[in-house]
Amino acid sequence: MPAKTVNPKKVLNERVLKSLRSNSQRKYVVWDSVLQNFGVRITDNGQCTFFIMRRLHGRLRRWSLGRYPAIEPEKARTKAREFLEDISRGIDPKIKQEKALREEEQRHKDTFSVVAEEFIQKHVSKLCRKKETEAAIRRELVSRWGKFPITEITRRDVIKILDEIVANGHIYAAHQILSFTRKLFNWAVSRDVYGLEYSPCDRIKPSEIIGKKFARQRVLDDDEIRVVWEASCKLDYPFGPLIKLLFLTGQRLREVAEMSWSEIDTKKATWTIPAARMKSDAAHVVPLSPDALALLNKLPRWTKGEFALTTAEGVRPISGFSKAKLRLDKQILDDLTKAVLSLVVDKSVNNVKEVAFDPWRFHDIRRTVRTHLSALPIQDIVRELVISHTKKGLHKVYDQWAYMNEKRQALELWAARLRSIVEPPPENVIPIRAAG
Repeated sequence: MPAKTVNPKKVLNERVLKSLRSNSQRKYVVWDSVLQNFGVRITDNGQCTFFIMRRLHGRLRRWSLGRYPAIEPEKARTKAREFLEDISRGIDPKIKQEKALREEEQRHKDTFSVVAEEFIQKHVSKLCRKKETEAAIRRELVSRWGKFPITEITRRDVIKILDEIVANGHIYAAHQILSFTRKLFNWAVSRDVYGLEYSPCDRIKPSEIIGKKFARQRVLDDDEIRVVWEASCKLDYPFGPLIKLLFLTGQRLREVAEMSWSEIDTKKATWTIPAARMKSDAAHVVPLSPDALALLNKLPRWTKGEFALTTAEGVRPISGFSKAKLRLDKQILDDLTKAVLSLVVDKSVNNVKEVAFDPWRFHDIRRTVRTHLSALPIQDIVRELVISHTKKGLHKVYDQWAYMNEKRQALELWAARLRSIVEPPPENVIPIRAAG
């Protein structure tokens, strides 16, 4: 049975709606006396639905606005006015509403965090330094911009992050973050699916915003090598052995940290790092000196996984390098303080701040090894190959010799040199000078 209109019109408010619901025994319509074309349809079971009725493009149509009490009468009236205004301009309010919902869904899909995760999955995952790059993107970029649409990130936002990193004294890190950010936005623009037409990194000059990029030149001297080595002896597995293997092999931090037993051939005394873990995208064979092999033979073997250095029974490689570095630095200062105090006659000089050890990073160990290789009777090409630097120019094309024996000799000579450095110094020698 069709709904019947009841006259006269009523002011549709809470009191009237409650009365209509309680007295409903059949379907009918009540029009609002405040706003023309706005009414409520009541069913025989008391269900009230707000609506408007108006002609659009010559056709009489009805648009539902929601049910009472989910939507209050005044809010329904406000919504009706918006719909009627759109209709007067020839716009179908339902189509407009659906378009707005689709745009909102797209905005959610195109937030920086969603795009960054796709970038990590489709691009960063193929890089040799994928873990470092992924961590930096999440730490520096997603943490700040994650909830915002990628189209709303501006050049000023990028510069603000760089300024904060520079203010903390991390010039090199700021250059890296800008590089990651530039690659991410260029990747997003090239895909043409995120509504992004240009990169906010365009026209940002690193030298002007960050400053000149200086290559690190920190090399540990013999006394510093000895102190770091002795401090590493006091760190528990796996971080103590990690430091020693960095010294003995000269390889990168991640390469050593992710070492697995399947990569090690104890009979041939070699460690083969697969191409997937190498910066050069080529497998790299590291001859293991007797010292390195002896260290590896002392490491525990795990039944659940095959990673040699782990805190998860071999299932995952070690992580948490920053915290380990803090513990190592504290151990270094403690050792130096004890060494200095034991030789100082004036016992009033007992402030730990009087002992200095210049700031350093794990990667400085690799540079230190390479520097010491230059002091040994080894060909320059072998020195470079030991630390997995690729051959240059025509050598790369025509010289396919692996130099395995030469690399082994180089690492054994370096191990002997390292052994002579880390032997305990005479008792009357202070390993590191007191500051000032």
